[in-house]
Amino acid sequence: MAKPARAVSLALQGGGSHGAYTWGVLDALLEDGRITPGAITATSAGAMNAVALTHGWLDDGRDGARASLEAFWHEVSRRGAAFRPMMPGGTFLKLMPFFDAFSRLTSPYDLNPYNLDPLKDILDAQIDFERLRVQTGIPLFVTATCVTTGRAEVFTGQRITTDAVLASACLPFIRQAVEIDGEPYWDGGFTGNPALWPLFYADTPGDLLIVHINPLKRPGTPKSADDIMNRVNEITFNASLMAELRAVAFVKRLIEDDLLKDAEKARLRNLHIHAVRADEALKDYSAASKYDTSWRFLTGLRDAGRQAAKDWLRTCHQHIGKRSSVDVRADYLQ
Repeated sequence: MAKPARAVSLALQGGGSHGAYTWGVLDALLEDGRITPGAITATSAGAMNAVALTHGWLDDGRDGARASLEAFWHEVSRRGAAFRPMMPGGTFLKLMPFFDAFSRLTSPYDLNPYNLDPLKDILDAQIDFERLRVQTGIPLFVTATCVTTGRAEVFTGQRITTDAVLASACLPFIRQAVEIDGEPYWDGGFTGNPALWPLFYADTPGDLLIVHINPLKRPGTPKSADDIMNRVNEITFNASLMAELRAVAFVKRLIEDDLLKDAEKARLRNLHIHAVRADEALKDYSAASKYDTSWRFLTGLRDAGRQAAKDWLRTCHQHIGKRSSVDVRADYLQ
């Protein structure tokens, strides 16, 4: 008799179209069947993956989740084609650094005064947010950044809406701030990519799998303007996660070295930490490629993510429910 699937919490990073790598990771985990998503904390593209997975899960379990994820990314590619200029192959991506630089000298309030957003149309058409708000099988935590306070805002439960997900993915040079209850919000990657702390206070699984799509390490010194900006963005969007992992490592050390009183220990969770990292798979892709929504590119990232998940299942699944498969201090902080 097959052993029952083990529930894990998922932490999904953002990173534009590189989120298709996470799609692949999720697709392989769902196909394998030995892991069940027990909670998801996510930001930006990770939040898109989170709501697509959960929506499909409500319809038809694992198969529904896989179908929903594919439908979402297929629509991203289809809609994106209308915004890609008719240029010879590769020309669009070569020009993206210039478009990116231009966007930093202009405002989305000037360039897009009507605030048109194809992502909103996709989410409205494909995701039933009313069902997501009442379901409790997969608690969702979506992070955005409050513009006025500079703090992370985590949307969960009844606050999971189209606007919450759009706010989580709102790059301020590209899109107008998303207003929710009178407050403007920008991309959650600035303050939580993704936020881990909600999992320490909620009734969620004791194992946490972090799916990285922003490389933590890159050899050498970037020297071109594009490479410099790319690395600045990676460091910026990893900073909040690294800070939280530092806190996690500190708590784990206190617990494991028995340095806490029983009352204090009871209030803290010693989560088992696991990770799938895209450092190797995405090391040769520039920041401009985060705007590439061609189906060939997206499915290539999906396939890379699927292989990474299969490798992780082969080497680390045995540790689920028992211990961490990464050494947080050694792998992230040293």
